[in-house]
Amino acid sequence: MLRAAPDYAGLVSGFSWDIPERYNIGVDVCDRWAAIEPERVAILEVSDGAVETTRFGALREGSNRLAGALRALGIRPGDRVAVLLPQSAAVIIAHGAAYKLGAIALPLAGAFGPDALTYRLSDSGARALITDAAGLAKIATLRASLPALDHVVCLDGPAEGALGYADLIASAAPDFTAVETGPDHPALMIYTSGTTGLAKGALHGHRVLLGHLPGFAMMHDFPPKAGDRMWTPSDWAWAGGLLNATLPSLRLGVPVVAQPTARFEPEAALRLIAEHAITTVFLPPTALRMLRTVPDPRGRFDLSTLRNIASAGEALGPETFAWARAELGLTIGEAYGQTECNLVLAACPAAGVARAGSTGRPVPGHRVMIQRPDGTETAIDEPGEIVVARPDPVMFLEYWNQPEATAKKFRGDWMLTGDTARRDADGYIHFVGRDDDLITSAAYRIGPTEIEDCLGCHPAVAMAAAVGKPDPLRTEIVKAYVVLRAGFVASDALAAEIQAFVRQRLSAHEYPREIVFRASLPMTTTGKIIRRQLRDEG
Repeated sequence: MLRAAPDYAGLVSGFSWDIPERYNIGVDVCDRWAAIEPERVAILEVSDGAVETTRFGALREGSNRLAGALRALGIRPGDRVAVLLPQSAAVIIAHGAAYKLGAIALPLAGAFGPDALTYRLSDSGARALITDAAGLAKIATLRASLPALDHVVCLDGPAEGALGYADLIASAAPDFTAVETGPDHPALMIYTSGTTGLAKGALHGHRVLLGHLPGFAMMHDFPPKAGDRMWTPSDWAWAGGLLNATLPSLRLGVPVVAQPTARFEPEAALRLIAEHAITTVFLPPTALRMLRTVPDPRGRFDLSTLRNIASAGEALGPETFAWARAELGLTIGEAYGQTECNLVLAACPAAGVARAGSTGRPVPGHRVMIQRPDGTETAIDEPGEIVVARPDPVMFLEYWNQPEATAKKFRGDWMLTGDTARRDADGYIHFVGRDDDLITSAAYRIGPTEIEDCLGCHPAVAMAAAVGKPDPLRTEIVKAYVVLRAGFVASDALAAEIQAFVRQRLSAHEYPREIVFRASLPMTTTGKIIRRQLRDEG
């Protein structure tokens, strides 16, 4: 683990990797605390006001029983075990069982429709699926197109084409000897969110969890601390929810609050934090922008236990950063990464490493650079591509069955992110945008995040997206798609007011010359705006 230090230099100087030759995520997460303190609380499931508590001893026994049952069904090391479940202890038990078997866990988001599920289950060749009645209903018509899917296990009992979970594990032994796995043994495959092209399966080794611990410590104020409780609204099927919050927390013995919800509701989120004494949260930028619509959050909700907010997934923007300080009294620990190589940049408010508009500095142990297309390092404040050097514990092993795509992801020993950023004089990294999201207008290169963040500060705007629209004079102009807050009506006058608001706060070349009002914005299942779709609309 990364130890606390008063400044960034102290964080870096005191750190070195210690990756063991034998390591298994399932054993580390489910068994480590069970051997020391089996009654220690691991997961608190909140549903309809009721709370169900799962302790580490139950995680160990449950994952052991399921691992043994899956082995009896013929699941072997290297097989893919898909997990289609909402936030719950069952998710961790399923992951733990897969890891202990030496199999590859394949998390699937509850928001996926039939096409997304079919593609991922088919492309991965998943042999088993752990799900519930809702997930079973989703795949009922898909089974014929999934010949590799031999076994479906349903938490809600047996059904046509599915084994009942309780029946399956009832006769399985409570003890299980995990397969001896090394840090590079395949453990976890998360499909990229697919904002452009088909999603690719990013395959990770068991080391991926250990690789996340330094960045996790930075963004979450060095847990564990007395009374800590973690919560994230992010689906545990995604790198953010699983690796920026849930698995590292459990590895450190920090209880995780689970609440299966279909969508993020800002007032309900604040109520959950207040009622369950949550101390640290991981909130994607979209969720934080939605929280900004709640008036007087500290006056209306008891947020006295909340000591830390971390965020990643998209650039946060200086306005939301300032809002959190003013309205919540907290400095957000922003971080950056990708499904392929997550949590390599982070802010650390506890060490004085936090700056509005910046996603932090390289996490100790990771070599991150801003490069030009020729591979040379950019100058201070010169935009370039974020690249990460290999080897790196959080870096993926490969794209599943796509060796050419894997090769294209690298330039020599540098992994290419496709994300543009700049480095300031103090070493802070400022995210500009994905290469395909950047707007070129009258020789300016404009990132959409700053515009969107500014738009969100207007009292009428609930959400916004900024894209480039082809223009014969300026190459592109900034076009904004805006979702209004309740009580506001779209009009030309309101559009002009919003344009003037942005122009005054940013600059003449950044304000949106066109505004389109919409009821909603296209989003990925990870809560990122699909700007490509908006650009295609013209």
